[in-house]
Amino acid sequence: MAVSKEKLSALFLVAILAVMIGAVVVMASTLTSDPLEETLAKNEVVKTLLVINDGEGNALVTDVFAFYPPYNKGALFDIPGNIGDIFDKSLGRTDRIDAIYREKGMKTYVSEIERLTDTVIPFTIDINLDNLSLLTDLLGGLNVLVYSPVDTVTEDGERWLLPSGQITLDGDKVRTYVTYRLPGESDSDVDDRRQNVLVALLSAITENKANVLRKKDFSVYASKFDASVQGDLFYKLLSLICSVNTDSLSPLFPQGMLRTTSTGQQLWFLQDGGQLIKDVIKTTLATLVSEEERGGSRVYVVEIQNATSVTGSARNAAFLLQGMGYEVLKYGNADKEMEHTLIVSHVGDSESLRVLSEFIKCAYIEYEEVKPLSYGNESSDVDFTVYLGKDWDGRYVRGGYTGKEEE
Repeated sequence: MAVSKEKLSALFLVAILAVMIGAVVVMASTLTSDPLEETLAKNEVVKTLLVINDGEGNALVTDVFAFYPPYNKGALFDIPGNIGDIFDKSLGRTDRIDAIYREKGMKTYVSEIERLTDTVIPFTIDINLDNLSLLTDLLGGLNVLVYSPVDTVTEDGERWLLPSGQITLDGDKVRTYVTYRLPGESDSDVDDRRQNVLVALLSAITENKANVLRKKDFSVYASKFDASVQGDLFYKLLSLICSVNTDSLSPLFPQGMLRTTSTGQQLWFLQDGGQLIKDVIKTTLATLVSEEERGGSRVYVVEIQNATSVTGSARNAAFLLQGMGYEVLKYGNADKEMEHTLIVSHVGDSESLRVLSEFIKCAYIEYEEVKPLSYGNESSDVDFTVYLGKDWDGRYVRGGYTGKEEE
């Protein structure tokens, strides 16, 4: 039976209308999708790249801030600006990682840091020095530690004056604290100071969250941030950040080695070709969602004994575990050599033990009561003692020895 032209035209119009309605629905859902709600719905750690810049295109501070809202736990991963690598896609050369921020902008910078850390970072917050100064005054100052008094005059005639000790800095002093560099200071010295400012800023925001999150005043604070999400989404993101326990936040610095390139640059090349920082971040993210530490961030104390003939093994292992956030109170040589690496747990069978054993791939575990270590008049409890055996290759335990006799 033939269909009239009128009916064909009507059907065609209906089809076009259906396609248009579908497109509008898809577009509306895309526009109204909330990446933060998606992250929370999946019960995932929220990851945000925090950057403080000098207002002239240079990143002074860069950290990956990861936090888990259900437990109010967070971790900071320091991304020093002098990390060196071959940035073929973004720069086409070997250079500092912060050169990407300066030359290519935030989007490319995030992509390279995601590659470096092997983790997706959905959100960014960027603050320039002018806004940092204003924000500092809005928050009533930032509390930082000044190791040595500063009293010097720059070549431009600007006087830098800071007292030593744990002090509260106003906006102008914070600017000085972030930008000054004394003779003899290394890149790591300057980076440590700038990391102190970032932690102090997060603490001040948390302490003043009642004011920051007051709806009528929020726009004043929000205007000081350049974030990848705006409006209600940024309010929600900052609300979650304000709930994080900042008391134990200590940025984890990536292990590596300082080398001078053929162009004369001193760059920080990451240990194990960058694999270590990936492992550290992966393991730390796992600890954030651990039920065991719900009460707060717990720093575990480790003693390391070198039970091999390889000089420096205990020291290198100490650097490795410190990069993971452990407190290494003592490392040295064991009384005798051992074939297999052993973890002695003084805290029983726990999630923290599982994390440590998986991180160094050690399946040989024994349990003892808490062992005290004496340092002068002080005494500290050790959570784990690690004996490095001949199967320790400097990063992992090889072979999977469990200490149990083969059946």
